[in-house]
Amino acid sequence: MPSFSEALSEKQIDQVIRYLRGFCKNPHWPRGELNLPRALVTEKAYPENEVVISSAVNARGAPGIESHIIHEQRFGVKNQLEVDVPIQFQDQNHLWYGGVGDVTLGLKREIFSNLRTGSIFSLQGSLLLPSGSRTHGFGNGSTTFETFAAFDQLFPTNTFIQFQTGADLPRHTDIAPQSVFWNTAVGQSFGEERGLGRLWSPMVEFLAEKELFTGARTNWDVLPQMQVTISKRQHVRGDLGVRVPVNNTSGRSVQVMFYLLWDWGDGKLTEGW
Repeated sequence: MPSFSEALSEKQIDQVIRYLRGFCKNPHWPRGELNLPRALVTEKAYPENEVVISSAVNARGAPGIESHIIHEQRFGVKNQLEVDVPIQFQDQNHLWYGGVGDVTLGLKREIFSNLRTGSIFSLQGSLLLPSGSRTHGFGNGSTTFETFAAFDQLFPTNTFIQFQTGADLPRHTDIAPQSVFWNTAVGQSFGEERGLGRLWSPMVEFLAEKELFTGARTNWDVLPQMQVTISKRQHVRGDLGVRVPVNNTSGRSVQVMFYLLWDWGDGKLTEGW
């Protein structure tokens, strides 16, 4: 069969896509162009159908690894359910301990999105169950409510910025202090074959966290990384980065972080290769 790659111009392809989108019965779905590359830490605003396996390995200090198995599922037009199961292994005084951490159950809702301005804003509330061992540092020993706001901005050059700010509010503050956090990811996407081939997205995150008690200092980290699509359909992706503490470095290790992501809403894991 001869190739039809030159049958339509880019403008004509855009016109066909615009026509097909006209069949959507509900115009309030957030547009797929606002589904920005996922950063390693900063949560994005777009509601997803994803499975993510994410890990962080201590590069210095006490050996340890923390992995998260994350399932995200959309329901309705603007909502997403999230389940996050952390699994940790740590060398504590030359003895290895492992176990499940505090499991997270979350609900995200998109508040507004606008493709013309390239903006999307969401709120999420989560419940962290005290399923991890506090003795071994796998959990804080208290049921915790976490809430955050996420705002993403896409620019015409495929540059993007993602903001996230929120708080962790344990039920028992006598054993686990309240804390606030604010994260920012800045990146740029480069697509091969006019955006239909492999997509490269270098990013850098600036991460801050502060516990809410007298005399507490803000911990700052920087996290350069690279996300790349693995499948031709771009629904399987990987990300690799290094998280480096900027201040208060005592007891805070440099970490190598990575994830594998499957956007199952775009097809089966065996498809699109």
